[in-house]
Amino acid sequence: MTNKEETVKSVEPARIVVIDDEPVVADVLRGVLGRDGHEVHVAADAASGRAVLESEGPWDVCLLDVMLPDADGLEVLKWVRRNLPDLAVVMITAFASVQNAVSAMKLGAFHYLTKPFKNDEVRLLVAQASQTTRLRMENKDLRRALEQRTRFEKIIGKSKPMQDVYRLIEQVAPSRSTVLICGESGTGKELVAQAIHRRSARADHPFVVVTSHSIPTELLDDNLFGHTRGAFTGANAAKQGLVEVADGGTLLFDEISTVSPEVQAKLLRVIQEKEFLPLGAVESRRVDVRILAATNEDLRTLVDAGRFREDLYYRLNVIRVALPPLRERLPDIPLLVEHFLRRYSEENDKTVGGVSSEVMERLMAHDWPGNVRELENVLERGVVLSRGDELGLDLLPMELLQGTSVPDAADLPQGVRFYDAVARYERALIESALRQTGGVQKQAAEILGLKPTTLNEKIKRLGITP
Repeated sequence: MTNKEETVKSVEPARIVVIDDEPVVADVLRGVLGRDGHEVHVAADAASGRAVLESEGPWDVCLLDVMLPDADGLEVLKWVRRNLPDLAVVMITAFASVQNAVSAMKLGAFHYLTKPFKNDEVRLLVAQASQTTRLRMENKDLRRALEQRTRFEKIIGKSKPMQDVYRLIEQVAPSRSTVLICGESGTGKELVAQAIHRRSARADHPFVVVTSHSIPTELLDDNLFGHTRGAFTGANAAKQGLVEVADGGTLLFDEISTVSPEVQAKLLRVIQEKEFLPLGAVESRRVDVRILAATNEDLRTLVDAGRFREDLYYRLNVIRVALPPLRERLPDIPLLVEHFLRRYSEENDKTVGGVSSEVMERLMAHDWPGNVRELENVLERGVVLSRGDELGLDLLPMELLQGTSVPDAADLPQGVRFYDAVARYERALIESALRQTGGVQKQAAEILGLKPTTLNEKIKRLGITP
């Protein structure tokens, strides 16, 4: 038995869709593949083919004709890649066209058949395509299993600090207590609040976020507690506040430190008495809402400075969840990189699957003052600007590429003038960029954020040899 025949015989029966408008071709494929034990479904046009793929799956292989009566087969291939990315597609055409083959392969086709085809060729291609689909599905299942160990809700991380956060979320979520979520900007405080809500008994009720730092006090009061009809000039109808909207659910105050003393007093009443008074109302309204608060400031310090109510601080700080900055959870960076590359590759129809070793070194060495949000921005920018399947140093922003730190004035040698020091630093940056690009000035200019002509002038002025 040949290797090809062994491959055909070793494959488990597959579920196959044939989309071809020629009845003779469809009958031949059904007969040849059916004798190998495969289940074959036939559709005569693109519309019915898509309907079968959508409603009767999962499928192992799709045999797709390039010329269909109601659509271009390559358009159907694009649809399959978007909606069934794991499904292996073999294109069929009556024309031995290299251009069609190249177009199909670029769009993600597994392989290509030309009519008239040999039966053994079809059998082998289907066996190989079926194996490919199943391997893709197995890999996806493995990735899901890995993600379950490294992710918590939408939060990504396997480091010890994050595992501690996960355990605390599990403990506090079922309770009714208020929770204070602390951490620097960009650490994911809102994601933690969402995780607490989804794991609580309130998960089927609203989760409402109050962005208090971006709303003036008078508008925040009205947004939170609402008003009755006629409460003020122009109040032609009653307005429901966010506190009432969140009834039965969870209300997150983002950046609680920015809330005015007047609103702080009303919020304290909601927490303690479970009631509030809309503007213009004469009777309080009852509300059942769990309060979560997030802050990037030390509320205790604000209390001592007289800028935050002490009684509200104690009511909020029943349970405290402290999120670590990214610089304290470096083992999570590769996981975050993989996650953001996958997300923004899908959004931008790119195939960026990783970063170079040099890029990963820079990412691990950076102190990330903007935390996960900053890392996300760096990777989104890289994916958008990428032309290949891997991010290189040329796609990192300037702050991650600077190999030379700014010298302290006290450390400069005696007699060194200001402009001499600036020229040294400028030279170091340009030489570093040129090294990274192999001397290609246009790419170096992109790294440095300069026009190529400006960079060329600086190279000449500083006497740098590219």
